[in-house]
Amino acid sequence: MRITAHILTTTASIAALVGCLGFAPTIASADEAADLEKGKELAFNRKKGNCLACHQIEGGTLAGNIGPPLIAMKARFPDYDKLRSQIDDARKNNPNTIMIPFGPHAVMSADEIDLVAKFIYTL
Repeated sequence: MRITAHILTTTASIAALVGCLGFAPTIASADEAADLEKGKELAFNRKKGNCLACHQIEGGTLAGNIGPPLIAMKARFPDYDKLRSQIDDARKNNPNTIMIPFGPHAVMSADEIDLVAKFIYTL
């Protein structure tokens, strides 16, 4: 009976490990890593994304506290396109937001918004 319990425990552990492998982060290619770094630079740039003016972001300094901390972004925005839309123009989801509409006000180009969104999505 003890052997059966041990086998069941081992089988359950293996199944859990295999299940978790589906959630393991993928290794980014060199191009993806470069895009993420560019997105981070834009997000931290006081003349572009300026995300740190309102949000706490790991690795950032002099972070604001007006907006929510940018953590667990994949859990908060399972749909990447919704996150990108939020960065482009947050007024679409909340007309009373104080977040700047980066796209409509031409603070960042569509390509720059893509880079920032890709970076933020990794947080």
